[in-house]
Order: sequence, then structure tokens, then C-alpha cells
Amino acid sequence: MEDTINPGVDSEVGPLRSVLLHRPGNELKRLTPRNNDQLLFDSIPWVDRAQQEHDAFASVLKERGVEVLLLSDLLREALADPRAYAAGLHAAVDDRRLGTDLADSLRSHLSGVGAATMAEVLMSGMTFEELPASEGASLVRKMNHPHDFAVDPLPNLLFTRDSSVWIADRVAVSSLAMPARRRETALLDIIYAYHPRFHGTVRAYGAHSAPVEGGDVLLLSPGVLAVGVGERTTAAGAESLARSAFADGIAHTVLAVPIAQTRATMHLDTVCTMIGPDAVVMYPLARDSLLAYTLRPGDNGVLRVDGPEPFLTAAARAMDIDRLHVIDTGLDPVTAEREQWDDGNNTLALAPGVVVGYERNVETNARLEDAGIEVLRLASSELGSGRGGPRCMSCPIARSTIPANQPMHDRQ
Repeated sequence: MEDTINPGVDSEVGPLRSVLLHRPGNELKRLTPRNNDQLLFDSIPWVDRAQQEHDAFASVLKERGVEVLLLSDLLREALADPRAYAAGLHAAVDDRRLGTDLADSLRSHLSGVGAATMAEVLMSGMTFEELPASEGASLVRKMNHPHDFAVDPLPNLLFTRDSSVWIADRVAVSSLAMPARRRETALLDIIYAYHPRFHGTVRAYGAHSAPVEGGDVLLLSPGVLAVGVGERTTAAGAESLARSAFADGIAHTVLAVPIAQTRATMHLDTVCTMIGPDAVVMYPLARDSLLAYTLRPGDNGVLRVDGPEPFLTAAARAMDIDRLHVIDTGLDPVTAEREQWDDGNNTLALAPGVVVGYERNVETNARLEDAGIEVLRLASSELGSGRGGPRCMSCPIARSTIPANQPMHDRQ
């Protein structure tokens, strides 16, 4: 392709050039009070409004010169490749769940529907009522409610940060921990393996390794990663990612950061995100309690693990800066807790000192602006129902490199 932006990300704040988003679709219309908890949503979103809010998000990025790629478009285009279509068919049909006869019937049906319909089934799922008619009786069909899912929907595709993460010029396709999200991996595998845009892309980490999710991975500076270890990313996953990054020569230090295993702090980026080369916005309760284990490659392939020690201390040393400046979420403990829950920490940096955040986090946004940060505000009445902010909803594919040790002005 001509004029294609080459993938590559070496920081959280380098000028954003290309990003992967997923516009909310019919998969959100599958959410009901009966299944929203299982599918990891706190409430039932108004889908039309969620789409409007997401369109506004995409427009903000485009107005700042960012190329916006949509996951649904890439998936449809990738499925034009027969190899991708075969992989999609394998991802959609679960023989153990449906039984041999029903699975064969669904597989035969999907084999002829075409790329657009296959993509829709992979994203939005299929109920037993929607399954094609088959010869003979099926106990599986009879014992499931017509509105039960034969192919589960993927409403969390909205949060493209988690399912893959670019580290330097390589992509790590995540191993997602929660059952409701595990099939997302297959869709990203198809896109990166078969879409012409990503021809020749090298993987940084295997999707079938121990659990790692992109929301837990912060690229603090070139060669320095922080990886949250908690509800979604395991210690084994953090170590596997570190070993892979060291072997590939794309990192020299990985900080493994334990975080509370709760819904409010499911990922590291729910308590801390970068807003400049030497600055973060952070939940105050995490500021002094967050610890880090420092992983580095040793001699003869042996891993070195030091710590734990305070995260801010370990990060500054690894980044070779005097200190990592912190802007607290909220104004007081109650406001801080409310705005952390509403993704006040989950900002997306478009460039050093320019971030996208939810408009509802009034105090956090004011603190950022007082520190000289430009905040581009988004409405989030519906997008926030899945517990994710602008960083969660975006997977940077390309960022420009910023000069080493280019600090922002001093701040608290």
C-alpha cells in the first residue's frame, strides 16, 4: 500500500500517528440484564448513543492528524483471504459446546456466508434461535433457550488496548484472562496474520502464553516497560512478556507492578497513565503504595529480578530521569475515588502534554490543565458502562519517537 504508516511504538506519549479502534456495533445489543455481568459490563448501554460518543472520539483523533483504523473493517478485509476465513470458521464454531452434529451444521452454513457475515458472527455472536436448520433433532438445541448463545458475542472488542499491544515494531497479541474475552485473541490473530496492512509483522509475544492484557502494559520510555500484575495479567504472563521482549531486543527493563485484584483496578492503566515523557496522572491511593519488581536480562539467558521497591523510584531509575512527576486524580479522597472509577486515570496521550479524557472527571481534568496539559474532553455516558476510558478504547499502532530525556516543565 502507498502512504502506509509503518507500525512502531516506543513510548506512551510520542505523537500518535495511527491507532486501532472498534466502533460499538451489534455485539453491544446482545447485552441484557441476564448476561451483562458475565460479559463484563456494569449496565446496559444505549447503543446509538455509545456509537455517537465513539464517533466523536474518532473525530477528535482525526482532527489531530491521527490515522484511525477500525477493527471491523480490518477483520472483514482480512477474511477475504481463504486462510483467514478458515481461521475465522475455527474460532466461531466450538465442537465441545455444540456437539458434533450441530457444529458440523453451523460450520457448513458459515462456510458459504462470505467475509462480511462471517465478521459479524465473529463479533456479534449467534443465538441458538439464529442457527441454521439441521436434519434431525438436537438435544443441545432443545436444552438451550433460543436466546442463549451458540457463538458468544464480544462486546469488549470496544477496548482494543487489551487485545494487542505494539512494542517497538512488534505486536504482542494478548492472552486474555476472562472467559468473555478470550475469543478476541483469535480476531486479532487473523488481522495481524492476514491483513495486507500488516504483512510481515513480527510477533513480540504469543497469544497462547500465560495471561497478559494490553491495559496492564505501559511503555514508560524506549526499552522500559511497566506491566501490571493483578486481576487480568498474571506474574507468569509478565515474566513471559519480559523474556520475549529481552530476547527480541525491544526492552532492557520490565517493571512488574502488583495491583489490587478488583473490578475498579482491573488494569494498571486504571490507576496510572503517562501524560508526558516524565509525568503521569495517578490515583492518590496508589501513589505511595504501588510497588515494582525490576526484571532485567542476566548472563546466559538468566533472568534477574530485584525488589520490590516503590514504583515511582524504580520507574525513574529505569527511565534514567531524576523523578517521575505525578498529578493526582481528583481533589479529595472521595472525589479521587469517584473519578478513578470513572476512568479519570485512563487518559490517552496524543502527544507530550496533550491527552484525551472523559469530561465527567471535572477535578482531574482541572488538575491536568493547571499543570499545563491540554485536555480534549469526551462525553462518556454510555461508553463508560464497560469500565474503560480513552486509553482502553485505543491501540496505538504508530507513534513518533520523542527526543530522549525531553522533560516537561516541573509540576507537583
